[in-house]
This record gives sequence, C-alpha cells and structure tokens, in this order.
Amino acid sequence: MVTTADSSTEEPAVTVQHSSAPAAASSPQGHEPAISLERVVKAYRSGSETVRAVGGVDLEIARGEFFSLLGPSGCGKTTTMRMIAGFEEPTEGVVRLSGRDVTGVPANHRDVNMVFQSYALFPHMTVAANVAFGLERKRVPKKEIRRRVGEMLELVELGHRAKHRPAQLSGGQQQRVALARALVNEPGALLLDEPLGALDLKLRQSMQVELKRIQREVGITFVYVTHDQGEALTMSDRVAVMNNGLVEQLGAPAEIYERPATRFVADFIGTSNLLSGTVGSADAAGHHRVDLGEGLTALVAELPKGISAGSDTHLTIRPEKVRIGTERPEGDLSILPGTVTETVYLGSATHYQVSLANGSEVTVYQQNSSDSALVAGRGDAVWLSWAPRHSYALPV
Repeated sequence: MVTTADSSTEEPAVTVQHSSAPAAASSPQGHEPAISLERVVKAYRSGSETVRAVGGVDLEIARGEFFSLLGPSGCGKTTTMRMIAGFEEPTEGVVRLSGRDVTGVPANHRDVNMVFQSYALFPHMTVAANVAFGLERKRVPKKEIRRRVGEMLELVELGHRAKHRPAQLSGGQQQRVALARALVNEPGALLLDEPLGALDLKLRQSMQVELKRIQREVGITFVYVTHDQGEALTMSDRVAVMNNGLVEQLGAPAEIYERPATRFVADFIGTSNLLSGTVGSADAAGHHRVDLGEGLTALVAELPKGISAGSDTHLTIRPEKVRIGTERPEGDLSILPGTVTETVYLGSATHYQVSLANGSEVTVYQQNSSDSALVAGRGDAVWLSWAPRHSYALPV
C-alpha cells in the first residue's frame, strides 16, 4: 500500500520493553541529514503500566541513503518509521526532516511518502491512472502529469503496462506500480514498511535488486523496515539493528555482519557460533588466548573496549570462516578437536554440526567445489580451525 501525505492508514502499535542498549551513531555524510531523530521515545499506557515501544532513539539518515531498520517483530522499528511519517507522535524527543522540526506536524504536511506490504491499488483504474492519482489531487497540470507518470513507469520498467489494470499484473509488477505512485510525488524520503513480505522468495530476491536500482537512479532517501536480515544486508548502505525499542548497533552491512557489537546482533544477523570463555594473556603475535574449558583454547586478534585479560567473554565466529578436516592443521590458528554430530548436504555447500569436549556445538559451512567430497560423517573425529581475525569477542 502506498500512503500519500494525507493517508489515515493505521496499524497495530508495537509493544516492547525498554532496555539500556547504546544509541545509534550519526549520518556518515557530513551534511545536513534528510532525517534525524533526537532521543525519540514512544510510550503507551497498558493498564496501570507505561510501556515503551521506542525507548530513546538517536538516528541521522543521510540524503540519498538506503537505510534499513532491522529487527524482530515487536522491536519498535515500525513505530519508529510511523513517527517519521507522522502517523504516530513521539512521547518525547524531536523528529526533523531536512533540518526542520516536524514533531507535531500532521502527516499530510511532511515531505515523505510511505509504502506498505499491501499495494492498495485502485482496481478500476489503469496503471497510469493509479500512478497519476496523487498528482491529480494536487492539481498538477495534465501535461506535467503525463510526463512524470511516463518517466516513472519507464523507471520501474512498466511503460508497456500503462493501460493495464492491477488484476492483469503479477505481484511484483503491482509492487512496482505502488512504488511508482509514491515516487512520482517526488518526496524528500520514501518510507517502506516490509513492502516485499507478500511476495514469494524468488520474486522477493528479484525485487531487492530492483529496489536498489530504482533508489540509486532516483537518488532520494529510502528508509526500509524489515525483519529479513538478507534484505537489509543486500540493499542497505547502513543498517540499524533494533531490539527492545532501541538501536543495538548501527553500521554498514559488512561491519554488522563481521563485527557484531552485542550477542543479540550476533544471533540475529545470519548464523553465528558463540563460545563462552575467559580471556587470557596475549601471545607473541599479539593474539589473546581464550580459555573455553576442558583444555580448549581459541585465539582472538583484538579485544573491544571493556574486555581485557581476565574478562569473561563470548567469542562469535561465523560458520563459513571455520575450516573442517580430519588432520590437525598447523599455523597461528584457533584449533579445536571435535566430533561430527550431523551433516546436511545442500548442493552448493555442506553444513556440519560438530560437538566439542566442553559441550559446545559448532556449525561449519563448507562450500562444495567441483571436486570436493564429504569431509566427514556423523561420529567422525575432526579438527576445526579459523584465523584469529575471524573471532570477535563480545561482553557477557
């Protein structure tokens, strides 16, 4: 569904509890941000209790940025977007669009458009008429409407479908019409609330590429809400991972994936192995040994602020970084013996579950090359290894 400036569409409120996670960082561009939130709070009354759906969020989103709010259901991401759009007013804090304080300003006076999961196209209208609808309500001259609608339909590659009705289009094509209807109004920012959720997997993946192409060509700010980590990592310039109404980590997709700041982020973004241990002293190469118990040790290349020798920690290691073999490797590596408990062949890769002597389970993803064979089967003894730079220490 596309919500133009005067829409009254409502959604159920998101209810989460307050936490003390760190606030997010600012826009990377160095210019006045397209959108900024300053200590924004949204609280609801639930009987005699006050519940914070958003617990004090600071964000700066740059002009022309593809920015994603990522998190599980109930984390506050949709409520945050609705406060940007003007469908919800913050209990505390300030919302700014292009430097202008719009806190308390109605949705129809904010320079943003919003696209929802349901397309809400007018079934009796043609594709072109659907896209033109907002411009006609603004009394834009007909010649200008024809020009802008034509350009927008070409952008979303539906110029040849201008005279069709929505029922004659596929789900992906209808979603592109919804995007065109929002973008034709030339908003300062486009807000997208899980717009691909109704599509099947293959079409959703295709639309991810299309969305990024469209955003790059029009050059306006996109703010994208999703619970799908793959979508956020694929399309975004930056991602804010939300949990319990706050931003737990904000950064580029690679930074969030490779260097999660909290255990929640490590668990939520992709698959991660978490090993509990105690940090020891550094070796000659500057790598810290982490005692995992039962005589097992791993290496970590660097320690984040707040973790030092003697600290308890969780090591996070991505499954694709771990190597598996039946012979003990050599080198400056984390090297752990284990026993295979499960193998899953997936065509392009094989997934292994390996049990360690301390009771931990480690997942390994091994890419299948043209001449590769199964490394080991269930019950086989194996060695796991990875480079110290692929271990990342998290606070307990």
